[in-house]
Amino acid sequence: MICYLDNSATTRPRESVVGAMNACMLEGFYNPSALYAPAVRVEKQLTACREVVAAELRADAKRVVFTSGGTEADNLAILSLLSDRRGGRVLFTVGEHPAVRVPCEYLRGHGFDVREIPYDAAGVVRLDALEELLTPDTRMICVMQVNNETGAVMPLREIAALRDKHCPQALFHVDGVQGFLRMPVDMRALGIDSYALSGHKIHGPKGIGALVYGERARIVPRALGGGQEKNLRSGTENVPGILGLMEAVAAYPRDNAMQAVKMRLYERLRAIAGENFYVNGPLPDSAAAAPHILNCSLVPVRSETMIYALEADQVYVAAGSACSSHKQKVSTVLSAMQVPRRVAESALRFSLSPFTTAEEIDYAAECIAKHYELLKRYERR
Repeated sequence: MICYLDNSATTRPRESVVGAMNACMLEGFYNPSALYAPAVRVEKQLTACREVVAAELRADAKRVVFTSGGTEADNLAILSLLSDRRGGRVLFTVGEHPAVRVPCEYLRGHGFDVREIPYDAAGVVRLDALEELLTPDTRMICVMQVNNETGAVMPLREIAALRDKHCPQALFHVDGVQGFLRMPVDMRALGIDSYALSGHKIHGPKGIGALVYGERARIVPRALGGGQEKNLRSGTENVPGILGLMEAVAAYPRDNAMQAVKMRLYERLRAIAGENFYVNGPLPDSAAAAPHILNCSLVPVRSETMIYALEADQVYVAAGSACSSHKQKVSTVLSAMQVPRRVAESALRFSLSPFTTAEEIDYAAECIAKHYELLKRYERR
């Protein structure tokens, strides 16, 4: 049995997604900027995708810009929205993905006062600390909807309320890559000015994403050329990717058992390690926990050791973010949560999909139990 439990890194595209992309490449290959009828039909399909995405976010379909993925969408929002502003404060949470962290850090060298918003022990934004950081000259607040390593859900409504109270002109950007379709979002109701999403996290293709922005946001293009995407992202559109994204959104199972499957995994792992089992993040059944991510440690077995052992059983899990797994030993997210180093070194991230089955969870737990009993005897000192 192949047991893939790393869906926060990427997901397997659905067959209907592959079918939609294949049909596009074979039959609907026309350039949407052309004027003849087949090309006009393709352009209408792009409009339909904007409408599908916007409907999920209670946003305006005319304010959906297709990108190459979540990273470009984050960069387009952060760098372009602040391109006409000089100085002021930019805030981002301490556990942001590099797609947000790096462009924010870039602004530090261009006249902005860039600060990190701390987390509490569960990996959730500390609202008291945020309130202290908010100043009248705050220009932007960047917060991920769901932390990609711990599954902690950020209090977007409360953050927006603090923004409105202390610096109503500040723009509110949300990285929704790990939250889109898995958690409900109403951009208007939550006061979100821009929202980034990615196709390959929701069983769509890689290389496609979108930035959705509100009325206050003034997007400035970062790439100049033929003026596609209302002059906001020049270059011929990735039509197969866009149609794959549309199918992925339309076909995503809204009613699924991810929460129940995650709880099954949690109970199995807790039984294996007993008092040496730790949850890194909010308790899995709390309102602050996303339904598809569980970060936990089975001390004293180190993450890499367990990952390689499980690979032999075709069970695939992660130690943290796929984008940073080759760069550091201890997660900056867990460090920010003040997770003890010994616990952090054993951290594993299990990320589920709507198609993860109870049988897969039981098989993974069986393999983990087998390896844990052997490996825990060889604690590194």
